[in-house]
Amino acid sequence: MIPAPSELTIRPLTGADELGLFCRLSYVLDHELADDLATGRRRPDWMWVALRGRRVVGRLSWWTGEEGGSPQFLDFFDLDDTLPEPERGAIGLELLEKATAAVVPAGAARPEYGRFVPPDWREDPVARDVVEARTRVMEASGARMLVERLRLEWRAGTPVPEDTGRLVFRPVTGREDLVALMTPVMEGTLDAHGQQDLASGLSARDAAEKQYDEEFAGLRTPQEWWRIAELPGGEPVGFVIPARNNYHPMIAYIGVLPVHRGRGYIDDILAEGTRVLAAQDVKRIRAATDLGNVPMAKSFERLGYVNFERAFDMVWDQP
Repeated sequence: MIPAPSELTIRPLTGADELGLFCRLSYVLDHELADDLATGRRRPDWMWVALRGRRVVGRLSWWTGEEGGSPQFLDFFDLDDTLPEPERGAIGLELLEKATAAVVPAGAARPEYGRFVPPDWREDPVARDVVEARTRVMEASGARMLVERLRLEWRAGTPVPEDTGRLVFRPVTGREDLVALMTPVMEGTLDAHGQQDLASGLSARDAAEKQYDEEFAGLRTPQEWWRIAELPGGEPVGFVIPARNNYHPMIAYIGVLPVHRGRGYIDDILAEGTRVLAAQDVKRIRAATDLGNVPMAKSFERLGYVNFERAFDMVWDQP
């Protein structure tokens, strides 16, 4: 790549009053930025722009799920796509490296990078150019593609199947009740993040505890919504976590124990999670599954969930 032009200015925002400057480039999550700043999920010093005069030619931002926490996810990275290559990529790489050096402590793991993309991005030349331009910059900085995911949505009015009676559902009674079932679900998991945790050396139990503590313990919606599925005799089959994050009602996690896979129980469990949230009179329920997790994707499809978007996640391996 050629060096970025010398007149380029790369800096963080000076405050929330510069949000308009940041939004001179656009992305599907722009509408969340003001509230994220107000609630501490973002900070102006995590939001960077690359400027050529008054023209914004690049921007990025990190996000955290907890006020006062460290940056957990790089979820904004946009470039001026009217610029030619290799100039566009050079600007992006300089922006990424300069901002990362200032925000991420030396020696610390870089937060994962993710982006939402149209479901047909490979067939749309414009969308494909946008995706590949960002991917090239990340790869130039040492990142690799971890996974591409389907983003799914159930919409109010979509029929929800009645309980078939094959399974009995009860609330989760506490952390150990769920972690004990999450542990065997890690065996043979098709989830790329779970596979990455296991590949890092974590045991299935450690990986399950990590996922619970990082993703589920902080959910503000009632644990009474969470369900464990059992056979009529009491043998556990799986579980589902219907919840709500800061933005949407969602199916946060769903799992079937290995011994019970391949018997269609996933549909019963997903239907129960959907019924729990639909009873709250929600307009939509969001969910996601890895592109490679075909059984889960098929279950969502059978339940009437629509693939409205895709997402990809990239990671930097530790030295």
